Amino acid sequence: MTIKIVTDSTADLSPELIKELGITVVPLHVCFGKDVYRDREEISEDDFYQRLLQGSTHPTTTQPTPQDFAEVYRQLSSEADGIISIHISEKLSGTCNSALQGKKLVEKGCPIEVIDSKTTSMALGLLVMAAATIAKTGKSLPQVVEDVKQVVSSVKLLVLFDTLKYLAKGGRIGKAKSLLGSVLNVKPMLTIKDGEFVPVGQVRSRSKGTERLFDFVKDTADIEDLAVIYSTTPDEAKALAERISSILSPKQARIARLGPVLGVHGGPGVLAIAFRIK
Repeated sequence: MTIKIVTDSTADLSPELIKELGITVVPLHVCFGKDVYRDREEISEDDFYQRLLQGSTHPTTTQPTPQDFAEVYRQLSSEADGIISIHISEKLSGTCNSALQGKKLVEKGCPIEVIDSKTTSMALGLLVMAAATIAKTGKSLPQVVEDVKQVVSSVKLLVLFDTLKYLAKGGRIGKAKSLLGSVLNVKPMLTIKDGEFVPVGQVRSRSKGTERLFDFVKDTADIEDLAVIYSTTPDEAKALAERISSILSPKQARIARLGPVLGVHGGPGVLAIAFRIK
């Protein structure tokens, strides 16, 4: 049985992983005023962060249209017995709803299941990677869907923000709003619970925040896969990944970059850990 996996660009998956696992990615859009770009396809990470920091227009984001999803589903239907479409938390984006609307436009094609990951970035990415592996086991579509839904609760995300102003501007701050009045130079740390950002504490410096991320991994048993995510500090991410890999051995920490759409809300200086538990 051939089951195709679809996700969106907030999964922060590398082109190499997308190709290797046969995943189809539907891009969200970044808008600088009237200029609209498909996430990662028409604007690179470097170009985006340079424009974010130096430009005068604060960007916004929009989800893919139902037609975007319908087009992808139609293309995949000719070579698939089923499609599983896994997306950013519906509390953070309208992407899941667009996918459901797109599904309705191609009801006569192969069966399509839309799953709310209740997370984003590489926590979504790790879920999608697991789904791609499960899809190759030969199980039926309902069995694969059930297995993937079991994995949803096993992915975790912890994010160190340099500032919450970008999350606040984009309206995605959720229950972390209480941290906005914090003392200057305090670095907020957030996780995702029930599909939205919630605060898990604050640290006084980047180094203490990085140590907190490391301890988060060190204190967690049975990690199956892990990624370090950064927006603008690759050396910091590499150092943390190497440190984590030393305690995960023989497993290695992946390194991923926060893409333009999530960068609109995270801003520069984001450093995060995503992992999947066995």
